[in-house]
Amino acid sequence: MKIERYDMIVIGAGPAGLSAAIEAAKNGLKPIVFDENAKPGGQLFKQIHKFFGSKEHKAKVRGFKIGEELLNEAREYGVEVVLNATVVGLYPEKEVTVKVKDEVKHYKGDAVLVATGASENMVNFEGWTKPGVIGAGAAQTMMNLHHIKPGNRILMLGSGNVGLVVSYQLMQSGCEVVALADAAPRVGGYGVHAAKIARCGVPFYLSHTIIRVEGDTKVTGVVIGEVGPDWKIIPGTEKHFDVDTVCLAVGLSPMSQLLKQAEVEMEDTKGGHVPKCDKFGATSVPGIYAAGDVSGIEEASSAMIEGRMSGASISCYLGYISEEDRDSRITELQGQLDTLRQGMFAPENRGKLVEKTDEGIDVSMNLLNKGYVADDEIERFPGVTHQKGIHPVIECTQNIPCNPCQDACKMGCIKIGKNITSLPAIDSEKKCIGCGMCVASCSGQSIFLVEEDVEEGYGEVTMPYEFFPIPSVGDEGYALGRDGKEVCKATVTKVRTAPAFDHTYLLTIKVPNDMLMKARFYKATV
Repeated sequence: MKIERYDMIVIGAGPAGLSAAIEAAKNGLKPIVFDENAKPGGQLFKQIHKFFGSKEHKAKVRGFKIGEELLNEAREYGVEVVLNATVVGLYPEKEVTVKVKDEVKHYKGDAVLVATGASENMVNFEGWTKPGVIGAGAAQTMMNLHHIKPGNRILMLGSGNVGLVVSYQLMQSGCEVVALADAAPRVGGYGVHAAKIARCGVPFYLSHTIIRVEGDTKVTGVVIGEVGPDWKIIPGTEKHFDVDTVCLAVGLSPMSQLLKQAEVEMEDTKGGHVPKCDKFGATSVPGIYAAGDVSGIEEASSAMIEGRMSGASISCYLGYISEEDRDSRITELQGQLDTLRQGMFAPENRGKLVEKTDEGIDVSMNLLNKGYVADDEIERFPGVTHQKGIHPVIECTQNIPCNPCQDACKMGCIKIGKNITSLPAIDSEKKCIGCGMCVASCSGQSIFLVEEDVEEGYGEVTMPYEFFPIPSVGDEGYALGRDGKEVCKATVTKVRTAPAFDHTYLLTIKVPNDMLMKARFYKATV
């Protein structure tokens, strides 16, 4: 039996696996990466939204572009990537068996990194196997990789970041999201993600779950019901929706089967059933490492950093770099990772009700319970100010790791500071020039430009817009409030785009002055 040998074998060509292989290749290793898919990049190529974080985390860059950057970097350093290759065996001796087409090949690595990612969870309800019930990841694959519309009328189950992001992408692809439901009593993902969905008119049904889907051969409707403290359906709370698709975003589970096969010691954590790893990503089996979602569910940004850390650790383990160089690199990367793990959504806060921001401001309960900040709540946040002339209004109300707006404003109007989870504030001493870079750069689409008295009794609101067709100057429609309801008539006065905006259009609408702090979305007259 022929066995091919490599310095490093990587299982999974997603953000963690590719990042690890690149890091190792930079240090002189010759890694090989196996992936069962036809394309490398994992989940990144499904991500069309802009990432959070700072420059070092690829903030304000769309996920698929980050994927392209990783692939180019892998090619530059000679990383060998084998696709359509399913790893069917991993053994403690660091031997790997791989099925490529109809042939099973054997490989031996001096070190092996498992970066297999995670799989979507499903929930059982009456009719859950009917055509038309799909996972959120499948919906993203259909939309963003194959350009197929998943359905026309869709109900989303799940209010974590995946459910929120995919709901928005469904609307961008031309689907109608009739409602977003979640058995949990509070929105689980970033408030800025929820807010941009709510202002499009999508209702949130929290403390609700699916009772059944209807239809003989495919989904034609869905019934949800409210759940009580015992997680049981409360009789009489049933609600029916005519839909052709039900999309499930109910969590992810690490794909750790290969690690178990290799006799790696496992443990149960909030991030799932994962391998026990030290700070270098090393498992209990010498030479076998883990990184990314397989070692605990987090964002793709975290997975890439973890991958780099594993690549540096393996480089040291195999003698390509010194312990001193390894420790220096790990310290640098750990700092980047720690930055992402701060704020309200830090791992230690998972599942907890955080009632105050780090600044001591009361969190919007309306946001947590309905998906949007109420008009009488918004004024207490430091990014929401009233000034003469054009100025930014930043409706970022949670401590999330993100600061592109600060870097985008060349006039210094926006202050966040060194801690990227701090709420953005406005420096009233600085003069906004209305360039719109902050609006376009905001990964959460939570920044607006407001100017009073552009003409007598009327002002203008500039907002991010990422839906087709793009409105034209002179179009008449309605301004929608944070809750997605019409607040007044609106006229489109400007439409701007630029390469630096990266496909985010800046839409300016004219509304009465008393509506400037309420108008947050534009709907064309049908």
